[in-house]
Amino acid sequence: MSALKQNFLVQLLLGLVFVTSGFLINLLQFCTLPLWPIRKQLYRRINTRLAYSIWSQLVMFVEWWSGTECTLYTEPSVVEHLGKEHAVIILNHNYEIDFMCGWTIAERYGVLGSSKVLAKHELLKVPLVGWTWYFLEVVFCKRKWEDDREAVLSGLTGLRDYPEFFWLLLYCEGTRFTEEKHQLSMKVADSKGLPRLKHHLLPRTKGFTTTLQCLRGTVTAVYDVTLSFRDQQIPSMLDLIKGRKYYADMSLRRFPVEDIPVAEKECAAWLHKLYQEKDELQEVYSKTGRFPGDPVVPPRRPWTLLNFLMWAGLLLSPVIQLAVGIIVSGSPLLIFSFLLIFLIASIAMKRLISISEVKKTGSSYGVQDCKKHS
Repeated sequence: MSALKQNFLVQLLLGLVFVTSGFLINLLQFCTLPLWPIRKQLYRRINTRLAYSIWSQLVMFVEWWSGTECTLYTEPSVVEHLGKEHAVIILNHNYEIDFMCGWTIAERYGVLGSSKVLAKHELLKVPLVGWTWYFLEVVFCKRKWEDDREAVLSGLTGLRDYPEFFWLLLYCEGTRFTEEKHQLSMKVADSKGLPRLKHHLLPRTKGFTTTLQCLRGTVTAVYDVTLSFRDQQIPSMLDLIKGRKYYADMSLRRFPVEDIPVAEKECAAWLHKLYQEKDELQEVYSKTGRFPGDPVVPPRRPWTLLNFLMWAGLLLSPVIQLAVGIIVSGSPLLIFSFLLIFLIASIAMKRLISISEVKKTGSSYGVQDCKKHS
């Protein structure tokens, strides 16, 4: 089975299913746009389910293809609320697949299709990912408050009447952790008289305070998620597709929104304190190999696998029949054209994988921002 998972042709076929089904789903989402002005809530419910059909394929790679295990360290009282309320999720941004681990937990508690994020504006141009988020009313940011203010406020307040429970993911550090960014970030911390962090960048508070300002009364809790991998594993999207198994551990804490200060300055101070606590949790994990709290492993649900098998059955059967027919025909032109299509599909799949790669997504955003303060 391991050899099968590492076979490039198999990986290409899996990627072909994801890419092709994604474009078809995007087309269906486009067709729902006329519903927005007349039946907005119906539009939202339909697009939540269409988005689930895309995102669940990525979750399938995590929990069924690679067999990656996700363990929560939390309290029973916290588990009781999962998937039963609108919430803001704060997650550390250290790994290529951190968002996929978050989506895995969202799927197991029934909020994957409605999950949202404050995303960088460049992702809007990315097929499948950015396009799906557009139809889901995800807020895209250029990461300059003067340019983002109107769009962010409008986008967030528009979620107040969302008909299904959603989780809104925030990467408060603003960019993925790298050593260079960490060093510059800690210089900023020193200049502002803030405690140094060992495992995180200094959080950017504007997005968090604005989110709570817009969604108080809708969002009832903030969940702090601190993610790490056992045995100092450094996971990658490519290794995941090759079937490598990882062990993801997540500390999960719940904070009722009413316990978080309303005033922007105090709310920002609360976030800084939260990140100091996150840093302490990572330090405990690095020394003991586990987070405080009771381990909880939410059971896998079959829907991600069944959804992928449905798309694979619909799409691969005609592809295989076409391939056999082309080979039997012996036409050099048809064979060349078919191979060219597979080459394009291969490039598209690698392009999508590269979006998550640390070395390619480590934007200069965090570096430039830190240098402004230093």
